[in-house]
Order: sequence, then structure tokens, then C-alpha cells
Amino acid sequence: MGLRAMGLRIMELRGVGFRAMLGGGGTVPARLLYSLLLYLLLPAILLRLCWRALRAPAYARRWGERFGRVAPLLGPGSGPVIWIHAVSVGETLAALPLIRRLQAAQPQARLLVTTTTPTGSARVRAALGDGVAHCYAPYDFPHAVRRFLRRVQPALLIVMETELWPNLLHGCARRDIPVVLANARLSARSAAGYARVAALTRPMLAALTRVAAQTGADGERFLALGLEPERLHVTGNLKFDLELDAALRARAHQLRAAWRGGVRPIWLAASTHEGEDEIVLAAHRQLLATRPDALLVLVPRHPERFDRVHALCMGQGFRTLRHSAGRPPAIDTQVLLGDTMGELLAFCGAADLVFVGGSLVPVGGHNLIEPAAWGRPVLSGPELFNFAEAAALLETGGGLRICADGAALAAAVAELLDQPERRAAMGAAAHAVAAANRGALTRLAAIIDPLCPR
Repeated sequence: MGLRAMGLRIMELRGVGFRAMLGGGGTVPARLLYSLLLYLLLPAILLRLCWRALRAPAYARRWGERFGRVAPLLGPGSGPVIWIHAVSVGETLAALPLIRRLQAAQPQARLLVTTTTPTGSARVRAALGDGVAHCYAPYDFPHAVRRFLRRVQPALLIVMETELWPNLLHGCARRDIPVVLANARLSARSAAGYARVAALTRPMLAALTRVAAQTGADGERFLALGLEPERLHVTGNLKFDLELDAALRARAHQLRAAWRGGVRPIWLAASTHEGEDEIVLAAHRQLLATRPDALLVLVPRHPERFDRVHALCMGQGFRTLRHSAGRPPAIDTQVLLGDTMGELLAFCGAADLVFVGGSLVPVGGHNLIEPAAWGRPVLSGPELFNFAEAAALLETGGGLRICADGAALAAAVAELLDQPERRAAMGAAAHAVAAANRGALTRLAAIIDPLCPR
């Protein structure tokens, strides 16, 4: 469980429980109780950081940033700070078009991009280099938030998707810092959780200057939770504005040639989770019975799982190569483990078709738009509550097939690899949906531009 999940568990205490825990009839604000409980969880948070560091050493570094100990950004001759917060890799990729537009439109401003995970941090560095300042966002402890805001002094905060923290938003409101919730999504499940803690949710929504929702359904859920209607805008999904530049296309072409694409069938299982790898490998074993030359490119969602998934592949008898080995797979390689960071988008372009994980287990799915932008057929499991609108668009448009279970996945992969015309038609349909839904960046920029420091 990450810190945000811990915070939501705290906030999911029944509204009446806030006073009941203080002996009934108390008038202590909900945010204060939330903060006290968060401080009580501090040992568990530190233990979790240590545990994650054992599996992913990057978690052992830069702890000070997580408690607001960052270098001051304002100095002689420096411009105002625009802060963009993107939790991890997915939010960072979605934010890239917006960040690049801000760099061009606000040259006087200094951009700060924060994440909460090392993988997100690595993606910021790889994509933006020294063009932006970067650090981890502070945990939502009041003292950490105060320290961070004092040292950074942002003139505007843009939060990607739905990363709502009571103390952070309270601190911004006290300092009159405008806050835009960009590319905002709110599933019915998440909305129900926030509704259970209305005493915390309503002040958070009141601190938001603008909410740029992905869909009308997302917007309606924000309104039901108490967002003022004049603060809501429906802008579409920023992930549809993905740019596949020449360097990325060249990398995908290079990978496809190294993997013998066109000579052997290649399918990608992207962003898989624990319990899902076994399902994918079973589907691949079934495929190998009729297509022994098939290559599965298997990319676990979290880097700390790379070694375990490699051991799983080897233990099940698959001839497996780690991509980090730096050599192309042999013709008899059956599984290529994608154990590097920042290459998944290029992998989508190198494969014949893409299964998007987090969907055969109750995670809620991952980004379906990336393979669609490449014109690749998209396969998914049924657990898509985090990407319901994009899934509906792609399924209706003929670019997505939802597989109920592992057997359905195996059948769909085999069918599409055996029928190139159907595969091409499905890929073209996916690309058409992705192209037709572009434009969120322009609509979002129209909301953000008036709030930018001058």
C-alpha cells in the first residue's frame, strides 16, 4: 500500500467516526484528525520505504525530499515557479505535452515537476532532462507541506489526474496559490470513497481553482461531491494528445527489426501485475502449440518485480531473455522480459498487438491509448474501471477486444496473429479512435493560461 492508499484508508473512516473517536460531540476539524492519524502512521510509512528499498534500491535515496527538504527554487533573476505534480510514469507521460507547451508559452517561468515514485522520477529526467526542476512531492504531513511550499513558493500548481491531499490543498489555499486538477478522472469506486469522508473532501474541492475533467461522467461525480459548477470544465483525455516523434518511431523500428518482426509473430503484454503474469504465460504456452516461433514481450508494471517475473518465466520452462542483457532475442527465444525503464511506448510500436495489463486482476487497467496511437490492436481484461471511457470508445470503435479470462486472451492473440487482415483492420480502428479524440491539450491550455504568472 502506497502513502496515497494509506491516506485514503484514513479518510475512509465514516464521517461520524471523526467525532466519535474524540469522545463524541467534539468540534476538532476533520483535517486535524486526519493529520494526527497520519503522524501515527509515520513508523509504518518509514518501514514501507525501507521494505520497498530492499526490492528497488532507488527508494532508499532522497528521503529528505519526501519531507519537504528541497532546495529553494527562487533566487536572483529567477522567474515564478509553475509546479506540475505527476505521481508516476503514467501521469508523467500524460503531462509531457502540457509541460512542453508551458515551456514554450511561459518562458519566463521555472517549471518544477514532482513525482512520488523513482520510476516517475527517472521518466522525468529521461524526457525533460535539465529543462525542468525535479524532486519528489512531499508527504501530506503539515510540517512537510509548509516547508516545501516555503522553499518552492509556487505561483501555480497543476495536479495530474486525481491526487488530492488535504494538507497540501489547505496550504495552497492559505497562500492563495491557484490549483488546477488537470486530466481529472474519478471512478465511481473512488467517488464513493471520497463521499464517505465529506468532511475532508468538501474543503479539498473548495481549494481547487479549476477541475479539467476527462469526461462528463467524471465531472458529474466531482459535482456530486460538492465541487462548484463554475469551477468544472470537461476537456477530454490528455493522453490522446500523445506525440510519437521521429526518434521514438526510429527506436520502435529498430526494436522490431532486432526482434525479427514480420518474420515471427510478436505480442506485448504491457504493465502486468502479480497474478497476471501467470495468466499471460499460460496464454503464451497455448499459442506456442500452434505458433512455436511466437515471441512474448512481457513487461511487469513495477521494476521491483523484474527479478521475480524472470524467475517465474524460467521456472515454467520458457526460454527467456532479459531485455537489459542488451542483445537481440534468438530465434528460439520464447519470452523477452522488458526489464528496462522508459521503453514501453517504443515496445508498443514494435509489437504486432498489445495486451494492456492491470485488467485481468482488480487493478483497474492501464493506458489503452498508447498502443492505439501506434495503430496496434488492443487487448484487455475486464477490470477497466480506471479507464472506462477510453475503453468504451476503443471497444465501440472496433480497436479494443476485452477478454474475460486467460482462455479468451489466448484465443484472441492466436486469432489476430493468424489473421493479418483482421489484425490490420483492428489496428486501424484503434488509431482512428485515438486520432479522433485529440484536442484536450488545447482545451486544457485555455483554462491554465489565464492562471499562469505574468
